[in-house]
Amino acid sequence: MNDNDVSKQIQQMVRFIRQEAEEKASEISVSAEEEFNIEKLQLVEAEKKKIRQEYERKEKQVEVRKKIEYSMQLNASRIKVLQAQDDLVNKMKEDAMKELLRVSDNHHEYKNLLKELIVQGLLRLREPAVLLRCRKEDHHHVESVLHSAKHEYASKADVHQPEIHVDHDVYLPPAPSHHDAHGQFCSGGVVLASRDGKIVYESTLDARLEVVFRKKLPEIRKLLFGQSAA
Repeated sequence: MNDNDVSKQIQQMVRFIRQEAEEKASEISVSAEEEFNIEKLQLVEAEKKKIRQEYERKEKQVEVRKKIEYSMQLNASRIKVLQAQDDLVNKMKEDAMKELLRVSDNHHEYKNLLKELIVQGLLRLREPAVLLRCRKEDHHHVESVLHSAKHEYASKADVHQPEIHVDHDVYLPPAPSHHDAHGQFCSGGVVLASRDGKIVYESTLDARLEVVFRKKLPEIRKLLFGQSAA
């Protein structure tokens, strides 16, 4: 084999090696691009997933805030409704208390009422001797009905007439006035107690109103505001 043939073989080998190298490089390039695209797609999907998760998290936070805000507004509205209802009920009670002040204006009816209150108190206490307190302005009314009250009680209870001591030293507070609207007051009536002070029966108009109002409050609320939801 001459030099020319050797040179040709070498050139053929070089071309073959170069072709294989180029093909291998092409395969590597294609494979690398495929891996790059796959990795890029994975990264994009991962970022999309993060974004969706973040959006869902923020959306849930918004929903929670909306529910909290709605609940707060609903509670505030309920409190306002309850407050308005309480204000109306209290206004009714205040109006009733104002009406009590007119009871003593009619002296004849008021004296009869005092007698009935004294008799009821005696029937409750069932004591042979009692202490009676009244307003200073009612003192003469009480004295005028005392005898008939004792007689009526004795007849109803089938006992001897009790001894009633009217307290001339300590009186019940007077009717409320504009000058002392927040002080102690009494719209009328009496307070009876056993002589030892252990048993007290309060039969003032204000106490009677308080008892009746407290007892009738559910009925009053139902009439004013309807049946409450269970």
